[in-house]
Amino acid sequence: MWINYYWWLAIPGLILGVYAQFKLNAAYARYSEIGSGSGLSGAEAAREILDRAGLRNIPVEEIRGRLTDHFDPVKKALFLSSENFHGHSVAAVGVAAHETGHALQQQAAYSLFNLRMAIAPATQFASYGYMGITLVGWFLGGALFSKFLLLAIVLFAVITFFQIVTLPVEFDASHRAEQQLAKLGLVRGDEVPAVHDMLNAAALTYVAAMLAAVMQLLELILLFNRGRNRD
Repeated sequence: MWINYYWWLAIPGLILGVYAQFKLNAAYARYSEIGSGSGLSGAEAAREILDRAGLRNIPVEEIRGRLTDHFDPVKKALFLSSENFHGHSVAAVGVAAHETGHALQQQAAYSLFNLRMAIAPATQFASYGYMGITLVGWFLGGALFSKFLLLAIVLFAVITFFQIVTLPVEFDASHRAEQQLAKLGLVRGDEVPAVHDMLNAAALTYVAAMLAAVMQLLELILLFNRGRNRD
């Protein structure tokens, strides 16, 4: 009976996750072949946006990996993968602008960005803890299983909440990015839809992550109820 629950809960998130990753890779590959009209690299575009926003103290640095681009709010630094740091494509400029969107969120004290920062340490702890606690509960069995599983549910609820908060934060960063690119003339008019399409593809991966987290939390709750009904 439980295996049926598992597959019904796992399949939607799995399918959306695979689709989102495929769509992101396809969009990124497509727009990496199109040069930006401004002729700027991703690093130069990011620097321009940051400087015009008065954020000259935030460095733009290169980091290894593919699509490892991120803004570190603690270090107050923006990191771009080599391809986007040096690349002059629409994709490179779009990704770089998106990451500057997070810096602009921090500058504006955007409430959801601050909330995500505040719960990030608890989320990191929960990510490591919930699986171990669940396994210990399985091993001990009996009445202890339900107690350990309840704790695992609490921890995974923190992870799920983080994913829910992340979604509007990422969409807002993309919106800020598109505004800055248009305002500063860093993309031409015909490039705006391309940037929008690629950033939407990236955002879909966060939708998939949120759905997967919600489904897994529901799975844990159903498993907990199943165990209680057996006691």
